[in-house]
Amino acid sequence: MSRSEETSRTPSAAATPVPARSRAVRWPSGPGRPDRVTVAIYAADPVLRVGVVHQLRQRPEVDLLDDADAGHAQVSLVVVDGVDDDVAALLHRLRHNPATRTGLVVGTLGAGALQRVIECGVAAVLRRAEAGQDQLLHLILAIAKGEGVLPGDLLGTLLAQVSRLQRSALDPQGPALSTLTTREADMLRLVADGLDTAEIARKTAYSERTVKNVLHEVIARLQLRNRAHAVGYALRNGLI
Repeated sequence: MSRSEETSRTPSAAATPVPARSRAVRWPSGPGRPDRVTVAIYAADPVLRVGVVHQLRQRPEVDLLDDADAGHAQVSLVVVDGVDDDVAALLHRLRHNPATRTGLVVGTLGAGALQRVIECGVAAVLRRAEAGQDQLLHLILAIAKGEGVLPGDLLGTLLAQVSRLQRSALDPQGPALSTLTTREADMLRLVADGLDTAEIARKTAYSERTVKNVLHEVIARLQLRNRAHAVGYALRNGLI
């Protein structure tokens, strides 16, 4: 199919994402040439789909599959603006296909959506704004090798979520992450760094009286003995 034919194939915005049609260049096999990774591209938006196909179709490391063969792809790449119910349903379907592992190229992804896509079995995530040809190829090859890929800030968010779930499972009555206000957490971090009341006041631009009151409130509310106990408690429970 020609590139003009590919571009003209425009499913409605409400349509379920479908694999991109692409007849990738067939590179000869032989010694010294690694096996190519078979890839299916899923996108409801034809502009997104064509853009990703255009970047990948000439790369010798990948083989973009036609619709009929998409179910046999080693890597399924889902390209979307955001994660809604339709996208989640597609990810769930792909998760149950043992032949493929799924990667997500997404415009925006909040903390709640991140947990959702992980639960759907997504192995790697790339922000669309960062999805250049090299980044897409790196994502695909990593997925094919069984590796997981997340942007640094999303990895931190995921680890925080996992830590919170672990604490909840071990101690359902324990403190939530919201137990400390931002100001309280900041002051406890400074106490942990060895600063005294006067130094904390200068560092935070609060009065010494305010610092004492804030720390006293934390100690009293959490029923702790002193500042050292408060720091240890906060560290142990991942509050700072």
